[in-house]
Amino acid sequence: MTNRAAEVAIDFNDGAQYERFMGRWSRAVGAMFLDWLSPPKSARWLEVGCGTGAFTDLILRSCEPSAIVALDSSVQQIDWARSRLQDERLHFQVAGADLLLFPPHSFDVVASALVINFLAEPSGALYEMRRVARPGGSVAAYVWDFAAGRAPNACLVRGLRQMGAEVPQIPGTEVSTLDGLTRLFQTTGFYDIQTTALDITVEFDEFDDFWASQTPGFSPVTKIIASLSASARTTLTAIVRDQAVDHEGRVAWSARANAIKARTA
Repeated sequence: MTNRAAEVAIDFNDGAQYERFMGRWSRAVGAMFLDWLSPPKSARWLEVGCGTGAFTDLILRSCEPSAIVALDSSVQQIDWARSRLQDERLHFQVAGADLLLFPPHSFDVVASALVINFLAEPSGALYEMRRVARPGGSVAAYVWDFAAGRAPNACLVRGLRQMGAEVPQIPGTEVSTLDGLTRLFQTTGFYDIQTTALDITVEFDEFDDFWASQTPGFSPVTKIIASLSASARTTLTAIVRDQAVDHEGRVAWSARANAIKARTA
């Protein structure tokens, strides 16, 4: 994925780390998104920014597609996805979102999971997604609600800010709201635009699993934590534990994604 370096640099190229960081969240919210999207069976799909293939797998399992092209700009993420998903209907491609190498009207459904806000030019990507969708086809996306502080790692961000640390804004935070997504789709020529918020809760076997999954090496938050003193890290761990572990010892965290779907003319 292409990132807005002016806001914060994030490198998503480590497939194994990204899967541990986001895989279970992607599957939980992706299933809700597909229920809401209610796509037709036997559709031709394009997935823009497939990452490690968590959402791709959900499409294969629940939507009965006739074909899927799943693309991502990260060779490492595509390699990870290819090693775990084999299906005659599925074709992976290393490519960016700004220039989709397909003829107009090639797909029935064009979808993007947890990606749009990270793109350098979201509107350019949406123009391309609209171009390759068939007339009356569906173009849809969802992103974490970073603006409201509802991402999976929000408790770490909240804890750091509580301690006075400066945490950079996630790329495209303004696009992550329902209003931001709606404006983006309106200005790129879609109609029949609908939005919804998707709330999920993910449970973990233990706090250490939650902590490790939310502190991958590529995350700017992890780099900030690494710069803290040992005593400050202990304080942060206690703050996060207090948020993520209930009085019965259950480890869980809730997050929200904002979703949008629209039609092409």
